[in-house]
Amino acid sequence: MNLFGVMDVTGSALKAERVRAEVVASNMANAETTRTATGAPYQRQHVVFQQAGRGFADAMSSQGILAGSGNAGVSFANFGPGSAGSSAAPGGVEVAGVVTDNSAPVERYDPGHPDADKDGFVAYPDINPLTEMVDLMGANRAYGMNASALQAEKGMFTASLEILK
Repeated sequence: MNLFGVMDVTGSALKAERVRAEVVASNMANAETTRTATGAPYQRQHVVFQQAGRGFADAMSSQGILAGSGNAGVSFANFGPGSAGSSAAPGGVEVAGVVTDNSAPVERYDPGHPDADKDGFVAYPDINPLTEMVDLMGANRAYGMNASALQAEKGMFTASLEILK
């Protein structure tokens, strides 16, 4: 993998964590939404990530590294500039989708609420603000770490250019 491939991997992680933070913010904003367009309470959503690009095993195979063979499976014929698969960055992450949590709504007694049933209970989304805050902190930390990695990559580029002068 070249240095630009590392930036692609980091960039994909930044995009994925941004989507994760947006979904958490949507969950927090709709924590008290008792009626959506379908007439039911809002349902909590989760982001599902998946590996982007080629898999790790495919990337290793394209570089001539085969698991389970002699000499640690290394063939040096495919390493270096112009090697097979060097244009596409292996790894990375992408959003596979946003799925809806099918947990039952929480029933609260509030007879004055317009969405109350005949017994005075209102169906609220099953969203725990603490869980959402932990998810948001996780997304924030992951985003920050990837931003730091991107800054380190930028420093490596700068150092490489200084060497060439």
